[in-house]
Amino acid sequence: MTFDDTAIDWLAGLLSDAAKAEIMPRFRRLGDGDIRQKTSAADLVTEADVNAERLITARLRERYPQAMVVGEEACSDNPALLNGLGDADLAFVIDPVDGTFNFASGVPLFGVMLAVVVQGETVAGIIHDPVGKDWLIGARGAGSHIRHAHGSLEKVHVAAPALISEMTGSVSWQYMAEPERSRLARNQTKILSQFAYRCAAHEYRLLASGHAHFVVYNKLMPWDHLAGVLIHAEAGGHAARFDGSTYLPSHLGGGLLVAPDRESWHELRRELWAAQD
Repeated sequence: MTFDDTAIDWLAGLLSDAAKAEIMPRFRRLGDGDIRQKTSAADLVTEADVNAERLITARLRERYPQAMVVGEEACSDNPALLNGLGDADLAFVIDPVDGTFNFASGVPLFGVMLAVVVQGETVAGIIHDPVGKDWLIGARGAGSHIRHAHGSLEKVHVAAPALISEMTGSVSWQYMAEPERSRLARNQTKILSQFAYRCAAHEYRLLASGHAHFVVYNKLMPWDHLAGVLIHAEAGGHAARFDGSTYLPSHLGGGLLVAPDRESWHELRRELWAAQD
């Protein structure tokens, strides 16, 4: 079976099913043995992550047996599973619980993310909020919408461009090396205010719905960003790697700056990376 836009409803339902079956029953009920560290104390995996990914992967393979399925937890065990993502005829990229640190801490800021990639291009993205029971959905050429729990659709749009002193944003300088790390940490004081949700799913929702202006990410794993960047673009925004190049599913480095439009992107790139006088 090939992918078309009519499958988005099925995919949205799949993410909801996984949340109901494997994620929400474990929220604020995790035991000591249900949480493990991956690379650090801030990089966690829980039984909810593992089991939700297994459910989503199994259902996708039933419906799309020829498709490539890339899940965060499977790739954590076998990074070679990422090979070929940029060339696959059809691929699904899954983050079963984005914001695992929040989830494991009992903080209700986490989401389930899925991106659809066709021949190296992201064509659809879905971010499901298991707590709010709604979806942020974008499809190439069709705009982005919030599908509310009661069934209505709300079209979303990024924030209007603003002076950098009036912007709200997030700079993930903690993942950068010096001297860039200190430069970005210092220059973020130029903005009006910042947020740090520790959850790309909710940060992209904030941006796509016009409630914040920008984010700077350095760590580029496809399950964290493919769905969000597509949704943000379909909501009218502009994103590019730090060198100005287009962000693609095959990219694992180069950083990412997400802004309301191209002009804002260039202003942020200049001001946030400015050297100290």
